Amino acid sequence: MKKVYADNASTSFPKAPQVGDAVKNYIENAGYNIGRGGYESSYSVALEVFKVRKALAELFNTKSPKNVIFTPGITHSLNMILKGFLIAGDHVITTSMEHNGIMRPLHELAQTGVKYSIAKCSSDGSLELEAVQKMIKSNTKAIVMTHASNVCGTIIPIEEVAGICAKHDIKFIVDTAQTAGLLPVDASKIDATTFTAHKGLLGLQGLGGCIIKDDFAKLIKPAITGGTGSASHELAQPDFLPDKFEAGTLNIPAIIGLGAALEYINKKGMKNIFDKEMEMTKRFVEGLLGVEGLRIIGKQDLDGRIAVVSLDFESIDNAEVSSILDSKFGIMTRCGLHCSPMSHKTLGTYPSGTVRFSFGHFNTQEEIDYIISSIKEILSV
Repeated sequence: MKKVYADNASTSFPKAPQVGDAVKNYIENAGYNIGRGGYESSYSVALEVFKVRKALAELFNTKSPKNVIFTPGITHSLNMILKGFLIAGDHVITTSMEHNGIMRPLHELAQTGVKYSIAKCSSDGSLELEAVQKMIKSNTKAIVMTHASNVCGTIIPIEEVAGICAKHDIKFIVDTAQTAGLLPVDASKIDATTFTAHKGLLGLQGLGGCIIKDDFAKLIKPAITGGTGSASHELAQPDFLPDKFEAGTLNIPAIIGLGAALEYINKKGMKNIFDKEMEMTKRFVEGLLGVEGLRIIGKQDLDGRIAVVSLDFESIDNAEVSSILDSKFGIMTRCGLHCSPMSHKTLGTYPSGTVRFSFGHFNTQEEIDYIISSIKEILSV
């Protein structure tokens, strides 16, 4: 059976070329730890890890690699920042298009006295800046939001929100899970930029991180303390970056793999990758416009979106459609609420959810046409 992968919003597949080779080479030929060995081979691996930090700093337009913090993933990064910074009495603003990676930590913090307000987005996922501005209070300490929806692909104007935060001296925290490696993100204008390795950055699962400005890092209490390979004579956790937030052994194989992925992205060109994804999205959306029995959720054009498209099937259960696409046609999608129930309430697709198609630049026109024809065949029965 033909197999077509259309679930890149969950994780990119295939990964960038040479990622697997880079990880294999490290494990088999240079699997040493860093910061724990006083020998040349350990220093050599440490240099490779530093090169990845440097590449990420350049990608996100930040000055120093030391501000690049590695974590087990973007959810870990968001929890670390939110729970390490906010205290009872603080107020936070977010949007109605957020993933549970933001909403669950905020819900948990609300039990401790932290308050949060939700800026309502429109029915296509767009955010009006006035909705954010009118929620600012004297005790507002941060605005936290996604850069693009993982449900419908709508892009949030983080550059403009960054300006609002700077004007009001509010910390700005951004979730780039769906945009890192695809859209320019200027971390120099954001207090904490969180990222994951396994989506647009084309690396492995189990690795993510954040880029935190120095002044903000001083205000965040580390979630985990322990060995760092530095200042070992002190019982207190080091207060300098990145060690303050990197207790324990790093996921070095995944970092080495990410390095190979970043080399690929730089060589291929981030804009070229994004443009290819949007070419596939345009073909998909235009091929389904006007088809009876389904609704395209969110934006109907390519302006202000990424390559994530949700469909709601009106006469067939969405879960059944997703199952048929997989079992009969070999098309891999994701059905349901996509860990973002509030987004679906905003888009009018709660509680049934949607069938989500998310494309990568490895997808082909032939695959898109095959998906379209498969959907039409399902609807014709």
